[in-house]
Amino acid sequence: CLQATAVKTCLVCMASFCQEHLRPHLDSPAFQDHPLQPPVRDLMRRKCARHNRLRDFFCPEHSECICHVCVVDHKTCSPAPLNEASTDLENKLRQKLTVMYGQINGASRALEDVRARQQEVQDAAHRKLDQLRQEYLEMKALIDASEASTTRKIKEEEKRVTSKFDNIYQIILKKRSEIQTLKEEVELALTKGDEFEFLEKATKLQGITTKPVFVPKVELNHELIKEIYQGTSDLKNELKRCLRQPQDKKPEELTIPGDAGGPCAPHTQKKPVKKVVKEEKKPRKPGSALLNKPVTFGSSEHLVNPKLTVQEGAAKAPPVPPTSASLNAKVLENFLTKSRPELLEYVVKVVLDYNTAHSKVALSENYTVASVADASLNYRPHPQRFTYCSQVLGLHCYKKGIHYWEVELQKNNFCGVGICYGSMERQGPESRLGRNNASWCVEWFNTKISAWHNNVEKTLPSTKATRVGVLLNCDHGFVLFFAAADKVHLLYKYKVDFTEAVYPAFWLFSTGATLSICSSK
Repeated sequence: CLQATAVKTCLVCMASFCQEHLRPHLDSPAFQDHPLQPPVRDLMRRKCARHNRLRDFFCPEHSECICHVCVVDHKTCSPAPLNEASTDLENKLRQKLTVMYGQINGASRALEDVRARQQEVQDAAHRKLDQLRQEYLEMKALIDASEASTTRKIKEEEKRVTSKFDNIYQIILKKRSEIQTLKEEVELALTKGDEFEFLEKATKLQGITTKPVFVPKVELNHELIKEIYQGTSDLKNELKRCLRQPQDKKPEELTIPGDAGGPCAPHTQKKPVKKVVKEEKKPRKPGSALLNKPVTFGSSEHLVNPKLTVQEGAAKAPPVPPTSASLNAKVLENFLTKSRPELLEYVVKVVLDYNTAHSKVALSENYTVASVADASLNYRPHPQRFTYCSQVLGLHCYKKGIHYWEVELQKNNFCGVGICYGSMERQGPESRLGRNNASWCVEWFNTKISAWHNNVEKTLPSTKATRVGVLLNCDHGFVLFFAAADKVHLLYKYKVDFTEAVYPAFWLFSTGATLSICSSK
């Protein structure tokens, strides 16, 4: 029928019929074995070109539809009816679609992670630029002070010599005036006509003697000026030498999120530690003493991958193999008897991490001083930031070696000093230092001093010391808290088999409470 729309296709007749012409297939018994199906648009594509039969089978080996005559040639290919093959392939495509949905979600998370890491890189770079700018300002201030000191010395020497010349000038001026007066008297005497008066005055003038003017030798102290100039020249050469030193450090390679060997997120359990070679001590030249401060150029830190906050100030002692309990106990006893100068041999530079600071913890002095602000500081949200307790962590982690730092307490009535794993919670009451199994601390609460770990409190004897020293021995598994002054005495000790990298941790509560990280010098 070329007028009405087809409603069914007969796979035996290989034709499509409208409702009227389909009636014989529905009414006549002769057509009962003719299978009908919804209209097929292009019957010629459904026919086998070789056998002019309907393609009602699918060969998975050759990925093509075949007729029942072709099945003989494809009997080893396990052909299946079209509906079964279609159902099977549909299930496979749905499974593939599920996998692709997962891959798209993974790619979306990777994109977010890349952006987050990029932002952290920028934040870390900006923080480091601020610190670097401050270091250069300090160096410029020291150089300016050195210049002012040397300039003052030369000006003082100039003033001393100039003052002597002024005195000599006044003496010569007075001498010239006296000679000028005597000359005028002699000239006046020579004009007198009375011999008696002339002889009387000439005899008197003849007895007056004059001496030629003498200018003493006065000059600058060239030895002093030479010494000052030599010191400045030595300082300049020392700076040039430091600036020309080759940079041996290589930036860390960028890794793709999800790589098995890739870097881990900051303050997480699998945080790697980058070793820094201990700086070799070299004798300083005389001119460098003018700065009165050692200067290190070309230092670099984790600017390639912000998810790695690299340890600054590596272990003073080389890593040691796992030791027995008896040896660990012996090492612990040895450290308990060390003096403060001996502990300071292991001192490291601790910098506070802006991204972990609670919104009411203010950081200053190049991120070495923490205090409690009167109002929220509106810090940018960060997954590592404390949101419940007013706490902050150190920027660098320690996983090997021996490390020591000291903290000065001001108004130490509500504050705490300790260590924690990077995996410690950032939200809720369990995020408070010492109230979980991932942190250890000594805490001042009014006049009460306590040691806290895993929410277990140990009351400690009171002390008037305002400086706390923390000795962390990752190799032998213990942390010691000292009251530090000219001498140190133990506040508390913990024996811990550390399973993660450890960060310095600090808690402040009352307004006005301040914690200052003491200089590594």
